[in-house]
Amino acid sequence: MAINRVKISSDIELKDRLVAINRVTKVTKGGRTFTFAAIVVVGNGDGIIGWGLGKAGEVTAAIAKGVEAAKKNLVKVPVLNGTVPHEQEAKFGGAHVFIKPASTGTGVVAGGAMRAVCESAGIKDCLAKSKGSSNPHNLVKATILALAEMRDAKTIAQNRGVSLEKVFRG
Repeated sequence: MAINRVKISSDIELKDRLVAINRVTKVTKGGRTFTFAAIVVVGNGDGIIGWGLGKAGEVTAAIAKGVEAAKKNLVKVPVLNGTVPHEQEAKFGGAHVFIKPASTGTGVVAGGAMRAVCESAGIKDCLAKSKGSSNPHNLVKATILALAEMRDAKTIAQNRGVSLEKVFRG
């Protein structure tokens, strides 16, 4: 399954969301050294999404590095009428996610890391369930993988060489 990678350009307005911060302590004979790892999700609210991990000695620097990494890692996902086109499952490491379309007005019914990914992608209505690990790193990766594997009717018709007008007319 080919993932629809997107090149960053200046006309794409991306908003970033912090998913998790992890404080890491390194103990040496001179004392303790604290560093921070931040996982960040960026999206334009219209089907383009990416994730990045930044590590630095300060939280703000880690977040900035995460945003830069996320901008290099963008994918295009289909969003139809504010929801996903069909049900999809994906697994990354110990995280197993399930995403299902929902009717208008339902909202994003998902946990923390999955909610950040769905909302950044511009999905307004969906049902999502996280099974297995609750590690935010693997949950973000599994959610983006599930969204990237989704296909809408238009792309399936193009791959098959069929016009959608012919299909709906009879």
